Amino acid sequence: MIHKIIIPVHQKDIAPRFDLATEALIILISNGSVVEEEKTIVLPRSSADELCHLLLSENVNTLICGAIEDEYYQFLKWKKIHIFDSIVGDWPTAFKRWQENNLTSGDILSTRRIEDKDA
Repeated sequence: MIHKIIIPVHQKDIAPRFDLATEALIILISNGSVVEEEKTIVLPRSSADELCHLLLSENVNTLICGAIEDEYYQFLKWKKIHIFDSIVGDWPTAFKRWQENNLTSGDILSTRRIEDKDA
């Protein structure tokens, strides 16, 4: 079985907002966990409508994203796309957690570093 995941990205991080993403990573997986292909699509401008169209035209099964407006969330759910939203962090960590069946909407995968005031 073929499975497609799309992750709106900004460099190595998951884009903080679905509607402002200008790049999307598409990962094609077969046989449950074998990564067959990774490709990055650069959108001409940030647009939630165009990103939704990309998900549908690419026959995506799963979306891993940051914040997403309810209107688009409900539309994509209606189209039977599994959504992990409000994910904060880098996409490789999120993808690995998804592969391990250990990713949950709202996961914060980044650690916050606070510099010592006395240093």
